[in-house]
Amino acid sequence: MLVSQILRSKGDTVFTVGPQDTVEAVANLLNTRRVGALVVLDNDRVAGIVSERDIVRIVAEGGPESLKRPVSACMTKDVLYAEPGETVDSLLARMTDRRIRHLPVCRSERLVGIVSIGDLVKSKISEVEAEADGLKAYIAAS
Repeated sequence: MLVSQILRSKGDTVFTVGPQDTVEAVANLLNTRRVGALVVLDNDRVAGIVSERDIVRIVAEGGPESLKRPVSACMTKDVLYAEPGETVDSLLARMTDRRIRHLPVCRSERLVGIVSIGDLVKSKISEVEAEADGLKAYIAAS
């Protein structure tokens, strides 16, 4: 299965913030949107990604006053991307290797979606279940 197929079924909505948004505002948005990461856009260009882990890390290191800092102080700036034509298997391997849970999806340097490890695992399970059902039907017909 391809990333573009996942985006077609889950949608291409990506929640974003700006690099000057406060850590507190970003934490609140993560909570209200019920997502684990937000893409940080600077003039429609991906400047970074911020996850729950990043928020926990900056607060643990700097205390409550860290909540007033800009999210650019804790976001991941070296962002790994996925492309719509990549396979679920290749992304699962990349995400496992790098220990990341979210990948922005870009086409020609333009943000077109985001996938999580949960999206990929769900897709893989569906694929395996469909294969199993096909094998059961084949055996039953034999």
